Amino acid sequence: MTGFHSISVEKSQPQICVLIPELEPQVQHHQKTIANMVSCQGIGVHSGSPATVTLHPAPSGSGITFMRTDLGSIEVKASWQTVVDTRFCTTIGNGQGVNISTVEHLMAALAASGIDNIRVEIDGPELPIMDGSAHPFVALVEEAGVKEQYAPRRMIRVLKTVTVKEGDRQVSLSPAPYYEIEVDFDFAGRTSLAPQHRVFRPLEEDFGEDISAARTFGLLEDAEKLWAMGLSKGASLENTLVYDGTEVLNEEGLRYADECVRHKVLDALGDLHLAGGQILGKFHGTRTGHGLHHKLLLALFADPSAYAIEVR
Repeated sequence: MTGFHSISVEKSQPQICVLIPELEPQVQHHQKTIANMVSCQGIGVHSGSPATVTLHPAPSGSGITFMRTDLGSIEVKASWQTVVDTRFCTTIGNGQGVNISTVEHLMAALAASGIDNIRVEIDGPELPIMDGSAHPFVALVEEAGVKEQYAPRRMIRVLKTVTVKEGDRQVSLSPAPYYEIEVDFDFAGRTSLAPQHRVFRPLEEDFGEDISAARTFGLLEDAEKLWAMGLSKGASLENTLVYDGTEVLNEEGLRYADECVRHKVLDALGDLHLAGGQILGKFHGTRTGHGLHHKLLLALFADPSAYAIEVR
């Protein structure tokens, strides 16, 4: 994954048009929050520090907000505009040094569950990694229940193709009458594992069944280097899928034959939920990662002719 680079984005007004419901029969038209407060605990994969996360219902129009309770409930909005780092994970911040990292797995669960408004309280700088996937967060939202809010949902229709390239890595968003995530993944010749490809339509397919349990992953040689540098302090075979060449070191083995590319789909879904609304368009990523996801949103919103905000 690549480091974060600051990009200046000129503020401009997007086009606004009316959604034609018959074009997207699966599209959710009303905002949603959770019905009840729920909580979970775990450790941060990078910091190794324990953390408690509590999800609270939030009013319509409030969006997804994180609160650092260990710092007096300082607020950080979940948005592409608040991303401050994309090395190893996605980190958001308030511009004054208050950051919250590894938000992508929870954001993926919220995206798949159709959650627009929620308050996320956390007592530290990093969300817990849990088992390395989004499945525990999906289960947490299911435990809380989902509540419809009878306020129109913000939808972001892609009107023209936007592409970001970095060497042999590339991401794009293209016009489509649905939301689709397509990812091509390989280890860039570092192992003899075959390339993996996955297409997922969040509005039509079952995220909980097909994607949510895919774990974060890596090569043993990289993990050993990170541990030697004092990084990834919370990473273990309990929360990370680890390859030694083509061999899987985790005792339980793979959860899916193509678990790596499914996790890449998971990350993309979570990072793109920072757009602040339901995307109607096709994402395609080749050797993608958090940094490219963020740069793609920056490029999209920098061009008001590339998207339209739709309301029912």
